[in-house]
Amino acid sequence: MEITLHQAQQQVDHWIRTVGVRYFSELTNLGILMEEVGELSRLMVRLYGDQSFKGNESVKELSDEMADVLWVLLCLANQTGVNLTDALEKNFAKKNIRDAERHKRNPKLKDK
Repeated sequence: MEITLHQAQQQVDHWIRTVGVRYFSELTNLGILMEEVGELSRLMVRLYGDQSFKGNESVKELSDEMADVLWVLLCLANQTGVNLTDALEKNFAKKNIRDAERHKRNPKLKDK
């Protein structure tokens, strides 16, 4: 099943209001977002970086950690009135103008 950002925002809002009872405060959700990004970071460092898993550490699903980050971001967008579809479209437009030639001219990004 594919869902749009708009649908995702609506589904998270419906879940929060029916199952989750209510949203946490924006500041609490910001703290939760930072925690979730930290968990994603820890997992990626162990899977793709130089750190190894500790003996008592469970291996989690990367996709689930990413979904947790997205979930809290969707909550914050709903709480602050941000339409993520519009925001992403505007962000693409900004990047297309700003970076139209920048990355192509970056010698560090050229094939070796």
